[in-house]
Amino acid sequence: MEIFLGCLGVFVLLLIVVAISGLRVANEYERAVVFRLGRLMGLRGPGLYWLIPLGLETQRKVDMRTMTVDMESQESITKDSVTVKVNAVVWLKIVDPVKSVVSVANYYAASYQVALTSLRNIIGQHVLDEVLKERDKINEALQLVVDQATEPWGVKVEMVEMKDVEIPISMQRAMAQEAQAMREKRARIIKAEAELESSGKLADAAKIITENPLGLELRRMQMITEVGSEQNTTTIIMMPSEFVTMAEGLTKAFRGAAK
Repeated sequence: MEIFLGCLGVFVLLLIVVAISGLRVANEYERAVVFRLGRLMGLRGPGLYWLIPLGLETQRKVDMRTMTVDMESQESITKDSVTVKVNAVVWLKIVDPVKSVVSVANYYAASYQVALTSLRNIIGQHVLDEVLKERDKINEALQLVVDQATEPWGVKVEMVEMKDVEIPISMQRAMAQEAQAMREKRARIIKAEAELESSGKLADAAKIITENPLGLELRRMQMITEVGSEQNTTTIIMMPSEFVTMAEGLTKAFRGAAK
């Protein structure tokens, strides 16, 4: 009897040990995809859960947090046949753990390759100016393409951002020359507009002086005052043409009287 009780106690103890060995814990950001003898049984977690021991049930834990995928620099050809090197960053997360385990062998590697090929294709559909100036539109288009490709794997692409765009040295010089030419063009346009406005003001002033000849004399007096305030050693005074004509007439009169 004692031997029977002893064997029973050992058996119960073994059952307790086996039962405890089936306990598992998943963190709040984790989910466990459970298989029983190779058949999908569903999800477990987060928290404490139990699996049938002795390998009858197995699990694959999946991280539900957002992951950052830093893509290496890719050499692509734009629509206007310019070779550029572009790298990007993709933010993705798993929204369906079952699909991420059952539908694809390695969701991370698959998503990475999809992002690489999609980046090259998107760059090939745009000219260089669009790649440099319209990054937001390209990022949105790239996100849409990658998200559609990864949806069957239970992966959601939250955001895609191009980091750097490297262009050939010769193209950089050409763009610098173009930018300099545009700046010179704007400077010339501004100068021409200033001259046009100045000529209009001068025309208005000439019209006013023509209607009021006395205004010209007042301007002469003002100019003499301004020249005198600059402490010049020589001052040239411009006299009205009427004064010159009057002086010539007086000179001729005096010469005639003297004769």
